[in-house]
Amino acid sequence: MDLRTAGSVLVVFLWSVAGVLGQNTVKSVCALKGSSVDMRCPVPSVTQVTEIVWFNTWLNPYDLRWDPKYDGRVEYSGTTEKDCILRITDLRQSDITTYHFRYKTNQYSEWKYSYGFTLSLTDLKVERIYDNTLTCSTTCTLTGNPTYIWYKNGQRLDESTSPQYKYSVSSNYDNSYSCAVKGHEDLHSPAVCVQGHNCWRVTYTKRRICVLKGSTVNISCSYTHPTSYIEQGSFWFTQKHPVDVRSYPEYTGRVEYNRNTENHHTMTITHLTEKDSAEYIFRLITTKEGRFSGLPGLMLTVTDILLEMDPTSVSEGERVTLRCRTQCTVGLNPTYIWYKNRQSLTNPVTSYNSLILDPVTSYNSLILDPVSSEDAGNYSCAVEGLERILSPEETLTVRCEYMEC
Repeated sequence: MDLRTAGSVLVVFLWSVAGVLGQNTVKSVCALKGSSVDMRCPVPSVTQVTEIVWFNTWLNPYDLRWDPKYDGRVEYSGTTEKDCILRITDLRQSDITTYHFRYKTNQYSEWKYSYGFTLSLTDLKVERIYDNTLTCSTTCTLTGNPTYIWYKNGQRLDESTSPQYKYSVSSNYDNSYSCAVKGHEDLHSPAVCVQGHNCWRVTYTKRRICVLKGSTVNISCSYTHPTSYIEQGSFWFTQKHPVDVRSYPEYTGRVEYNRNTENHHTMTITHLTEKDSAEYIFRLITTKEGRFSGLPGLMLTVTDILLEMDPTSVSEGERVTLRCRTQCTVGLNPTYIWYKNRQSLTNPVTSYNSLILDPVTSYNSLILDPVSSEDAGNYSCAVEGLERILSPEETLTVRCEYMEC
């Protein structure tokens, strides 16, 4: 993704550092869980920066891009004062920490270090503060003077720089209200009933799911509706297919509905393909008003699993790094399984003297150092629990002193 053309994200400028990276200045940033943040670092204008690395612990200043907790969610851009940016997407609770950066210049080959910013995250929550006044509350003050958007029964109402909203006291007490921040309309607060607990409301178990191509996913939600309305049915749809997904040929034989308990619904999709990546929305069919949709829906991303090998051809004694990558993070803290010639490397440290699991990255990297002729072969990787879905193989060629090994 090109950072210059990306959509709405929170952009933070470290002007307090005044262009000098060596100062120990920390900027506080508050963002929404699930959103994105751009962190712009003011690099020295008097010299040329040749390399920048962001990290989040002084004990081991490891590049965030190779940490599986950030896999597919971290991107760097630029090395000048105007374009030096760290982007973190799909922000989650484990991202709450202080971020630092280090850099090299054309004048100094040694790393120089500096503080960056401390990240706090919050959800949105609707609270009633007066009889007919609601507020869109957060646990920290959102950075960047946000604009708030209000919704009634999932339909957009007003927007304002104020987090408060006054509703009509004469309105139907069956209504539910939720709020969002402009630019992040997919991150609604949970809907709140004006009176009692019986109103129009859909709550998804998760708002975003990342799964591997070829696997199976369960998408769930719970819902309520006014007791005066009788439920007649329900289904899931996407913006691309605004009717029951089961009616479209590409989903034939792969979709199953299950009403686990009262007011709780699960859709299962099997044999996932990248074309299944979409926003899935639950729709409830009742008497009187007919249909009610739980907007916004749940974002599903289906990703390949890939192995990167650098380099792919080496001489004995050199070093090779292998990394297992996905477009988004599958699960919370995935564990990776490694294979050579389709055989699992269950204990690579003892099986191959030159093979090292990188503990800092929770084993999404393998390091061959030094490479021997025995290391030549075809390598692949998988996520634990989904071992049947292997990455495409990458071949390592090891050159002996006078011939191919």
